[in-house]
Amino acid sequence: MNKLEIVKALLADSAESETEYGGSEVKIVILQRGWVFVGKFSKVGSACKLTDASNIRTWGTTKGLGELAEGGPTSNTKLDKVNDVAFHELSVVAMIDCEDKVWKKAL
Repeated sequence: MNKLEIVKALLADSAESETEYGGSEVKIVILQRGWVFVGKFSKVGSACKLTDASNIRTWGTTKGLGELAEGGPTSNTKLDKVNDVAFHELSVVAMIDCEDKVWKKAL
């Protein structure tokens, strides 16, 4: 996929998104170099996007990212709003399904 196709895929309507990953709409995504984001996940081809996203700067948990995924942000969690994050699927280290109801309030 060339750069123009990637950009077109990222700008595509979310109705065209593939759902091959399944699970929840909201996901915590760990990217290369330690970047950790949370948002509403979509994918078209190899282009991925998190909308209404935040960078998770400080987890603020005692039980790791799983605690955040299940219960949402704690009082010690530090989220930095970034709106949309676009990335290639090969830059993903891991994805964690989140409890949609809890996180949609926080996003």
